[in-house]
Amino acid sequence: MENQKPTIDSDLNIQVAVNDILNTIERIREREIIAKRFGLFARKETLEQVGELLNITRERVRQLEKSIIANLKYNPHNRLPHIKLIEEKFTKYLKELGNVARVKDLGAKFSHVNDHIHQAQITFLSHLSPKFVIIKNDNHHHHSLALANIHKDNHDVRHNIDSIVKHIAEVGEPISSQQIHLNLKKFNVKHVHALALISKKLAHLNQHWGLHHWSSVNPKNIRDKIFIVLKETNKPMHFSKIAQSIHDSSFKRNKVSVQAIHNELIKDRRFVLVGRGIYALRQWGYKKGTVSDVIYEILKKSGKPMDRYDIVKEVLKKRQVKQTTVLLNLQCKPIFKRLEKTGQYILNE
Repeated sequence: MENQKPTIDSDLNIQVAVNDILNTIERIREREIIAKRFGLFARKETLEQVGELLNITRERVRQLEKSIIANLKYNPHNRLPHIKLIEEKFTKYLKELGNVARVKDLGAKFSHVNDHIHQAQITFLSHLSPKFVIIKNDNHHHHSLALANIHKDNHDVRHNIDSIVKHIAEVGEPISSQQIHLNLKKFNVKHVHALALISKKLAHLNQHWGLHHWSSVNPKNIRDKIFIVLKETNKPMHFSKIAQSIHDSSFKRNKVSVQAIHNELIKDRRFVLVGRGIYALRQWGYKKGTVSDVIYEILKKSGKPMDRYDIVKEVLKKRQVKQTTVLLNLQCKPIFKRLEKTGQYILNE
């Protein structure tokens, strides 16, 4: 069944709101500065590019941009069209998303065509109200908005994100939003998730957060994905089922061939063949080797004769094979010896 597109809010038309607000700016040059600096109708342009076009310095462009936005935002005599509805709708969806959200996630509430221009228009409108805090895109954070009554400024937002990143690093393994909330004793679960989504230092998988470079939450290759599937399943799997699990997952690039999966299982020491096409994790205590090798280790560890059914029982803990396969391997006389009186087996040493 195909994923249904999210319901779009039809009460607020972002494009119409932007055009109507721009039309309140009397000077054409000032409208052009805002449109180009925010990228409202085409790509965003730099201070230098706008300055060259208008034959003014980059510093003058910066001053004009700041002054125009301030006049729109704070002029008590200038009631901007749609501003109340903008504040109402943005506030509603930010609350739903956890009091803070990436601009692209907020933009998805208003248009199926959630491209860079649409997101730029969302950003422009958010600059016009003191109800919102803007977190700029940088090396550590995604472009986002927050509610000003929850976060006093962008430094406050960044500080809260940093506290979550620091805690995850200290824990040292993937952790859920619920557990972060319980450990830190602040924020609610939805708020934790929302803050974590803004950080470029974090990644999440299967409702657990970790540092971006951890393969457990941000697998970089097929082998990492195989490892995650086996660990989540917590039992040996046939390589074809591993391939299907990856295909059904939320991994990026989850379309891989069965043969590719099998090739990676063979090459990586983290995986052990425990049956015909069946693999397990070495960290579960499995060791590579034939069924005869496994029987050898069992008898050596026992240090005394063992009944064949006890041997079968122990082998099946380590290999997913048929009982008859174990019994056939016991007939290997150079390695194992059957005692005539008891019918038990020992090592032929």
